[in-house]
Amino acid sequence: MTPILPVVLAGGSGARLWPLSRALHPKQFLALTGARSMLQETLLRLAPLDGALDPCIVCNEENRFLAAEQCREIGRPWSAILLEAAPRGTAPAAALAACRALAAGEDPALLVVPSDGHVEDVGRFREAVSAGLGAAEKGSLVTFGVRPSTPETGYGYIRPGEALDGGARRVAGFVEKPGRAAAERYVASGEFLWNSGMFLFKASAWAAALSRHAPEILARCREAVETGVADLDFFRPGPAFARAPAASIDRAVMEKTDAAAVAPLETGWSDVGSWSALHAASAVDAAGNALSGDAVAMDTANSLVRAESRLVVTLGVDRLIVVETADAVLVAAWDAAQRVREAVARIEASSRPEHRVHRRVYRPWGSFETVDAGDGYRVKRLTIGPGARLSLQSHRRRSEHWVVVRGTARVTRGESALTLTENQSIHIPRGSRHRLGNPGETPLEVIEVQVGDYLGEDDIVRFDDDFARGASGP
Repeated sequence: MTPILPVVLAGGSGARLWPLSRALHPKQFLALTGARSMLQETLLRLAPLDGALDPCIVCNEENRFLAAEQCREIGRPWSAILLEAAPRGTAPAAALAACRALAAGEDPALLVVPSDGHVEDVGRFREAVSAGLGAAEKGSLVTFGVRPSTPETGYGYIRPGEALDGGARRVAGFVEKPGRAAAERYVASGEFLWNSGMFLFKASAWAAALSRHAPEILARCREAVETGVADLDFFRPGPAFARAPAASIDRAVMEKTDAAAVAPLETGWSDVGSWSALHAASAVDAAGNALSGDAVAMDTANSLVRAESRLVVTLGVDRLIVVETADAVLVAAWDAAQRVREAVARIEASSRPEHRVHRRVYRPWGSFETVDAGDGYRVKRLTIGPGARLSLQSHRRRSEHWVVVRGTARVTRGESALTLTENQSIHIPRGSRHRLGNPGETPLEVIEVQVGDYLGEDDIVRFDDDFARGASGP
C-alpha cells in the first residue's frame, strides 16, 4: 500500500472569524470546537491512519513557532514544517510538499487537508480516506465530498459521475459558491456534494497534473525546494516560491483535469469558515443559542454569543452574532456572517492594528499583553515559558523597567547577570544590552514599563537569539 503523507495547510488568516481570528493568531491555532486548537484536532485525527507518515505542515512564516509549539503540546511529531514567506494558495502549498517528497526519491499519497476543519465522526473520516486511496494509487486526483444538509452558499459543490473502484466516483462537474436559489436546487436534487477542500493524490500524479495545467506553479515550487534551506525545526523554501502564481487546487487543476474523482465523506463536517458555521458545529441551548465565556442570553434565540474577557448580555434578540475580545466587539446580523471579511478589510485599510494582532501577542518564548499605553509610555505583561528566554538585545529609543510578579527571572544587563524573584525589579537603560529568561519550571510573569519617544516592536537590535530570528524586528 502506498504510504500516506498528510499535508496540513495551516497558512490561512480566518478573516471571517474576526475578531477572534487574526493574522498573527488565526483560527487554526484557536480552540473553537473543543479543548484543543483546530490544528491539534486535525493532527490527532490523522495520527491513526493506516500507513500514515508524520505530517508535513505548511504555514505562514510569522506563525511558525505557534505551529511547532502546538505540535509539541500534544506530542505529535512532524516530518517537515514548510514556511510560506507569502501566501500563494493551496495549489502551490501542495506543490511544495510534492516537490520536496519527489526530490527525496519518495512518491507518497499526499492527503492534503486544511488545518481548520471540524469532523464529528473520526472513524468514518478514516474510512473515507481508505475509500479514496485505491483511486489515488491508480492516478486519480481525489477530492472528498460531503452530503449537503443545508443550501449553503459559502461552499463549492461537486456533481459526481460514474463509479470507480473502491467507492470513489469520477467528477462530472464543479460549481463555485452558488447563489441561494441554485444552492437550494442542488440540495433538493440529491445529486451534489459540498466540496470539503480535502484531497488525496500521489505526489507524482499531482506534479504531472501541474505540469499540464499549471506549469509555472510546478516550476517555481521545484526551484524553491532546490534552493530552500533548513532553519531549526523548519524548511524555508527559496525565493522562487513567492513568484509562483497564486491559485487554489480546484482552480489550478481540479476544474481542468479529466483525472478528478470524488470520495464521499459522511462524517458530520464543517470548515468552520464563519460564525454561523461555528454555531452549527457547537452545542446549543434549548433556544438554539451557542454561548461561550461569561455570556448571559435573555429572551435570545438562535444566536451565537462569545465573551472572551468580560460579561456580555443579550436581551430580546434573534439570529444575532456577538463576539467580544479584549480590544474589539463584533455585532452582526445572522445573514451577514459571510461579510465579516469586508469589515476586516476596512479595518486594515484604516491602518488600525486590530485585523492583525490581539492585545496578547505570542512569541516563541511565551507572550506579552499590552496593559496600558499613552504618550511616551507603554505597560506590558510578559509571560515567559519554563526554560525560555528572550533574545540578547538592545533598544535605540526606549528604556525599560521590569518588575517580577510571579516566578524567578534570570536577567542579563550589560556585563552583569543576576536573579530576581517576586516583587523585585530592575531598570534597563536605553542602548543597554539585556536579556530576560526563565530558569524555573513554572511560567515567569513580568510587568514591563517602556518609556521613550518610539515604542514600536521593531525597535530591537538582536545580538543572540535562541530562535534564529533576524538581527532586528519583532
